[in-house]
Amino acid sequence: MAGAGAGRPGRTPARARTRYWFDTIVARGTAMLIGWFVLLCLAVVVPASAALVWADAHGPTTFSGRALAVWVSVGQTLKIGGAVGSPVYVLLSVVLALVALLFVSTLVSLITNGLNDKVLALRRGRSTVLESGHTVLLGWSDQVFPIVSELVLANANQRRAALALLGPRDKAEMEDEIGAAVGRLGRTRLICRTGTTTDPAGVALVAPATARAVLVLTHDGPDGDAQVVKTLLALEAAVRGPGRHPVVVAAVRDGRHRRAAELAAGAHGHVLDVEEVTARLIARTSCEPGLSLVYRELFSFAGDEIYTVPAPELAGSTFGALLLAYEDSSVIGLLRADGRVELNPPCDSVLGPSDRIVVITEDDDTAVPSGGPPPPVDTGAIVAAPPAPRTPERFLLLGWNARAPRIVAELEGAAPAGSELVVMAAGEEHLRAADRCARAPGRRMPVTVLAGDATDPDVLAGLDVFGFDRAVVLGYGGAGAGGGALGGDDRTLVTLLHLRALEEAAGRRLAVITELADDRNRLLAPAREGADFIVGSRLIGLLMTQIAEDRHLAAVFDRLLASTGDTLHLRPAGEYVLTGRPVGYATVVEAGRRRGHCVVGYRLHAAARTVRRPPHDPDHGVRLNPPKHETLTLAPEDAVIVLAPASPARTGSPCAAGTSAARVLPAPARGDRDQRPAPGPERC
Repeated sequence: MAGAGAGRPGRTPARARTRYWFDTIVARGTAMLIGWFVLLCLAVVVPASAALVWADAHGPTTFSGRALAVWVSVGQTLKIGGAVGSPVYVLLSVVLALVALLFVSTLVSLITNGLNDKVLALRRGRSTVLESGHTVLLGWSDQVFPIVSELVLANANQRRAALALLGPRDKAEMEDEIGAAVGRLGRTRLICRTGTTTDPAGVALVAPATARAVLVLTHDGPDGDAQVVKTLLALEAAVRGPGRHPVVVAAVRDGRHRRAAELAAGAHGHVLDVEEVTARLIARTSCEPGLSLVYRELFSFAGDEIYTVPAPELAGSTFGALLLAYEDSSVIGLLRADGRVELNPPCDSVLGPSDRIVVITEDDDTAVPSGGPPPPVDTGAIVAAPPAPRTPERFLLLGWNARAPRIVAELEGAAPAGSELVVMAAGEEHLRAADRCARAPGRRMPVTVLAGDATDPDVLAGLDVFGFDRAVVLGYGGAGAGGGALGGDDRTLVTLLHLRALEEAAGRRLAVITELADDRNRLLAPAREGADFIVGSRLIGLLMTQIAEDRHLAAVFDRLLASTGDTLHLRPAGEYVLTGRPVGYATVVEAGRRRGHCVVGYRLHAAARTVRRPPHDPDHGVRLNPPKHETLTLAPEDAVIVLAPASPARTGSPCAAGTSAARVLPAPARGDRDQRPAPGPERC
């Protein structure tokens, strides 16, 4: 018997039965729903009206009078008239009230539907932007977040700054994601539109013809560069015609597609090569650990960055004199009137009346000449001895990807003579590619290729990683690359975990330079404070933003990131001034000038793991563009940040001690500029 009642269902709750009954009514159609709604209204209004009439002490006393009062109350409540008179009159008044109610309801419904359609259209982001002087972003990728963040910082001193974004996703989704990743936008208004970036009609939605700058974001996938080229062609079609053309900045991942992108971008376009810039920065940081922090600080609007500023009042001054002519800005080069960029030129180079000065300063309005006498220089603290020659180093490259051959080539040119490289890669395809790179004709640096998985702790333990001066960890790219289940940044993070375990077990430190694909993984990386991380997409995004704000910087960055010429270095402080004693920063600048170097800052070793500047990234002891009057005491392990040739000894014309470095020539009269004798060359 017990088993017979085991399957009997329990009593259904009243709430569930009511909900099921309501769902059944709704499912039977509009007519049934209206009928039940009318009955429900009458069931509520009629008893309530009767109660009001019977409760009124001054109301009618007869039943017919009260019934009539109930009718009037019901009619007024339901807006159907409630007229009193003959039956025909009452009937016609009710019909007229219902007709009026029908027309009013229809009108309200039409207005509501129209407003809803307009709101939905706005949410779809298909309306045309009516802005001028704004910045346009075309595309959607992980680059959008650092670019928007940097543009917000750049527009902090602007009144009405606007940013128009055209992407393939829903407008509300893009706005929500940017708001969650970037936070408050300050004075910058974000306008998102949904559309295809390869369609000229879609590109026209964000008004590129009236924009100040257009940034074309990189695309993921094997056809990413093709999408960039097609977007540039669509942009050219959208802004075709007479009038002002915006500055166009784009980036490609494969250098073979750069020329096609430049042709599509036109005369006003600038195209960056992601692979080339990333490989070059990895190689330079491998030779000088900490250099990635300098580039990240310099390319971001959070601190001091590069500007080109006119200075007609300083026309006729030599470059050596300009180095100390600004109290709160660091001069690093000249932008000639014909567009040529000279970074760290000889000190006897003269500033022309139409030339611009390339400076590192806090903002575009802070590069103001001092106007007074130059700051004092302690010549007794300047080191005159030549720097010690660089000794050969051993480099370890863990992993392999498409950028690795470029990294090896750049490292070969930047590393001291006699250095060697050991590459450890996993996977047959990567090993063959590494072996071809090692056997390339004309290879000057010995390259040894080992087979091994860097995510295997036993393999790393048997490699004697502390026998190397530098270790570079590269990502393989796709999931499962390199012969394991892990891929991309996952393999990189696991490799860093094993390297940190080896450091803790041995009580020693290893200089590690890490390449990451996603900047968000930098916060997860198990590395010590101040370690070097190269995130190519983020660095390219920062460069694109800088060029969008100042078109002259395209030529400056081309020279700064070129494989030859003057570039940024971290040099021992003891090569410039005496350590352990207070010196003015102007003395450090003068010491660099005498070696033919532009000093732009310093890095304190003791503050590499303690300095914080919320809400931005910590500077890890990097100080760019300090004021010239600042007094500091440098330790032997501290470094001076300089713009200098790759070799310690300059091959050009340095500024010799005893020349008039601090002499700022006044601007000559209009008729005397052509008659001024050319200054003689300065010698050591």
